[in-house]
Amino acid sequence: MASITTPFQTLFAVPMHCESCVNEVSGALYKLPGINKVEANLKDQLLTIEGTAAPSAIVNTIQSTGRDAILRGSGDSQGAAVSILETYHKPTLDKIAPAPGASDRMVRGLARMVQVNNSTTLVDLTLRGIAPGTYRATIREFGDLARGVESAGPVWSGTATLTADTKAQISGDPNARRGVLGTVEINKDGHGSVFLSHPFQIWEVIGHAFAVAPVSVDESAGSALENDENTVVGVIARSAGVWDNDKTVCSCTGKTLWEERKDEVEKGML
Repeated sequence: MASITTPFQTLFAVPMHCESCVNEVSGALYKLPGINKVEANLKDQLLTIEGTAAPSAIVNTIQSTGRDAILRGSGDSQGAAVSILETYHKPTLDKIAPAPGASDRMVRGLARMVQVNNSTTLVDLTLRGIAPGTYRATIREFGDLARGVESAGPVWSGTATLTADTKAQISGDPNARRGVLGTVEINKDGHGSVFLSHPFQIWEVIGHAFAVAPVSVDESAGSALENDENTVVGVIARSAGVWDNDKTVCSCTGKTLWEERKDEVEKGML
């Protein structure tokens, strides 16, 4: 995994009621490696954070103070994306009794992406509920999930959209597929996370599928993956940059930001 050296901004909604709340949360965050600056807006209950720490690590740190946190935006406009990772393995799904209103698939992970310059994107990957072991994260050639990961095609080659800036950042085999991002270790509790730096731009991968599968799966022939209980996949979609998302009440449901958060957690969202 490449070292993360380029700072970026993230914006979080955090329930804070007084300066003591602000000081407690800020103090915890400044103990986290990679945090350069923390600015609080007590009126709107927002935290703007600058540094190189993974958004998932920031959320965990805020939660350690007894508060929840919702990522409202990261990076610049057009420079952030997200992929909700689900299983499409039918025998696994047949055992699930979804909560009312929940997807008939099980959310197993989340990949947050933020572009930090003209050639590099950071990927914050978090996974839960899959078997211990080493897994490979990839971007697939297509975004078709009609048959789960099986219809998402082989690993994304990235040759059609390769720019001069990105090409200069690629080391090793220049013909290697750019969609191979790296590996993540899943512990005995079924949890794992990794923060990766990779040479691609957000606009190149919007609409493609993001997949995580055991490294034991042989992809040397350039074939598609198969749906199994430990392979998860989702489509990459744009997400809000810092200050792009000022919603506090959903116009569709009338629920507040925190009511929506509770619903999503119940569905398996991280």
